[in-house]
Amino acid sequence: MADTRDQAIADYPEAVAAADWVRREFGIDRASLGVVLGSGWGPAAEAWGTPLHEVPLADLPGFLAPVAPGHAGMAWHYRWDGQDAIVLAGRTHWYEGHGTGPVVHGVRTLAALGVGRLCLTNAGGTVHADWPLGTVAALTDHLNLTWTSPLTGPRFVDLSSVYDAGLRQRARSFWPELREGVYAMFPGPHYETPAEVRAAGRLGADLTGMSTVLEAIAAAEFGLRTLALSIVTAHSAAAEAIDPDEVVRLAEAAARRCGPLIRQVLTSD
Repeated sequence: MADTRDQAIADYPEAVAAADWVRREFGIDRASLGVVLGSGWGPAAEAWGTPLHEVPLADLPGFLAPVAPGHAGMAWHYRWDGQDAIVLAGRTHWYEGHGTGPVVHGVRTLAALGVGRLCLTNAGGTVHADWPLGTVAALTDHLNLTWTSPLTGPRFVDLSSVYDAGLRQRARSFWPELREGVYAMFPGPHYETPAEVRAAGRLGADLTGMSTVLEAIAAAEFGLRTLALSIVTAHSAAAEAIDPDEVVRLAEAAARRCGPLIRQVLTSD
């Protein structure tokens, strides 16, 4: 598997260059754990203490400064139980119009650093009126309603188990109230209409949003074990106005509770 990953990574020289930059600046040979913090997820890092190193994401080769609300725009280096962890506090979204490459550049960089376990996070809506705002759910599968892919050419990556069942089981053992569900990614940047969300629900979706899926596909190409967590910040199937600032506020409150969970899941055997 290592040889296969090395061959795949070699096809992405921008990610290799970014990983080499991180190695030099952070003084590490490799990192085994990776986290991508989405909208409002920055407070999760409060549970991790002071990072050993930090740098603006835009300073890393190939990275763009995040433009969405609730993104710290930083790369942080921690050492958890003897394992180096790289946290990307922010992401580039498909709706920004830069193509899929910048959207998944962070995940590819983490793979080039040697990351084997990855946690992706987001804030999104739910089709379920009885899921309270602030609910945290682990993704079991996804619907890619952007109808695009970060992969080009004959890269026939198996997506039958994109989100690692073992990591989800571990997360539930630490946090029994954790829900599970299928996430539908819409292109954005506009929020989905109630009719679109209801349609996604009929297709099997429990959650909706504008991120994560393309990154998870990129992670699957390298065989990363991926846990994806979504915070419910809107009842998207209802005719309720959605305030981006309120989305961030709800996500921040829930993210503080999730920081210890992420570290426990990624470091536990």
